[in-house]
Amino acid sequence: MIPLDGSHWFSMRSVVWRLWQRGHEIVAVVPEASVQIQPSEHYTVKTYSVPYTKEYLEAEFKRLGHHIFAPQPFLEKITKTFARIGNITAHLLSSCKQLLSNKELITHLKDSAFDAVLMDPMFLCGQIVAEYLSLPSVYFSRGIPCGFEFQATQCPNPASYVPKFFTSYTDHMAFPQRVWNVLVSSAEFLSCSLLYSSHEDLIREFLQQDLTVPELLSHASIWLLRYDFVFEYPRPVMPNMVLIGGINCGQEKPLSQEFESIVNASGEHGFVVFSLGSMVSEIPMKKAKQIAEAFGTIPQTVLWRYTGEAPPNLANNTKLIKWLPQNDLLAHPKARAFITHGGSHGIYEGICNGVPMVLMPLFGDQMDNAKRIESRGAGVTLNVLEMTSKDLSDALNAVINDKSYKENIMHLSALHLDRPIHPLDLAVYWVEFVMRHKGAPHLRPAAHDLNWIQYHSLDVIAFLLAAVLITMFISLKCCQCCCRKCFCKKGRVSKSRKSKAE
Repeated sequence: MIPLDGSHWFSMRSVVWRLWQRGHEIVAVVPEASVQIQPSEHYTVKTYSVPYTKEYLEAEFKRLGHHIFAPQPFLEKITKTFARIGNITAHLLSSCKQLLSNKELITHLKDSAFDAVLMDPMFLCGQIVAEYLSLPSVYFSRGIPCGFEFQATQCPNPASYVPKFFTSYTDHMAFPQRVWNVLVSSAEFLSCSLLYSSHEDLIREFLQQDLTVPELLSHASIWLLRYDFVFEYPRPVMPNMVLIGGINCGQEKPLSQEFESIVNASGEHGFVVFSLGSMVSEIPMKKAKQIAEAFGTIPQTVLWRYTGEAPPNLANNTKLIKWLPQNDLLAHPKARAFITHGGSHGIYEGICNGVPMVLMPLFGDQMDNAKRIESRGAGVTLNVLEMTSKDLSDALNAVINDKSYKENIMHLSALHLDRPIHPLDLAVYWVEFVMRHKGAPHLRPAAHDLNWIQYHSLDVIAFLLAAVLITMFISLKCCQCCCRKCFCKKGRVSKSRKSKAE
């Protein structure tokens, strides 16, 4: 297993635990400095050195939270977004170089009798290692920047009705939106080619193969995608794509005495859960005071995951908590609303438990996630930079008191939970399938063996067009020849009649 730190690890961890329960031996290859990935009895940890510390990562996450809430001009915001993506890519590239240069670790992995590699494809090093060890790979992912998962699987990805990341469009786009979607698709391809060019140099150096990033990723046996079309817009998928959206929605556990007492004390009004995810747990004081003011205007108890300094205007109905059992609280019948940053884990927990949402997207795919929930009438989206206390108060009152939001989220929940097998069991089945059969080459489409011209049948179109043109040309010439003969014959007949008359 070669996982990625942060929130990506949370749902992969449940697959690892289930595999361990089924008797598999698991080795986790992780950096020495990690925020979320900790040693466990469920797997053996093999570490490699990295040029950063755990304290540095935690400080970066904290800094990220403050940067997100800082007002910025549009162009500056776009520039910083691309710079942040570039920094993440460079960070992953640096980690990958450290892993591949650890000869002792690579030799140990090569000498061990592994059956498969489970990885997060955001960290491309996993597939490089799998390629080097000649092992089948299983990807666990929500999606990759640039839509590499669709390029790598040869999956149709039409810009006419599949909105690109960061556009916040639905699958029903007007003409101007489709124009912009196509432009974003083109820009995405160019920018990602630049971002991942250094990875391609590393691939050539370590594997001695001239592979692009999509070509490298195309060697995956199975893609375990945290998708569900209850939440995602309908789109094409390929045979080796397995949809496991909602895998993090486990069976709720009984609340501890502390949380049970808070929930029971909320009375008939119930309570609201507020969390901005694992990466942002404190925000600038000015924004915290705005939020605290809004909470004071509603009768519900608010459970706010927050580690920063308490705002001075905090109302009596608001409880600041450093950690909360989010899924267990949302499963409680007194849960009235869920304020979330729009991360996929939180959204699926909201859907599973049928709790309407107020969404405050911060970065990444969260704007698109929020749009999906809003377009289905199951939540309200707020701009976290521009919102006022009144905006937040109005949004909470809307999702709590307007019955349509509860009805819509309950409908989504019923659709999502009506499935023949739990996503966790499905994911484990396919991991074991790859282990038993040494991959899944029968699911690989022949599209991988075609060049761009063949894939789009441009050669066939050119041949048919040429055949039609040649046929038309020959037909035209035949008609011209027939016409000449007919007119010439008539001319000779008329001349002979004139000579007889004379």
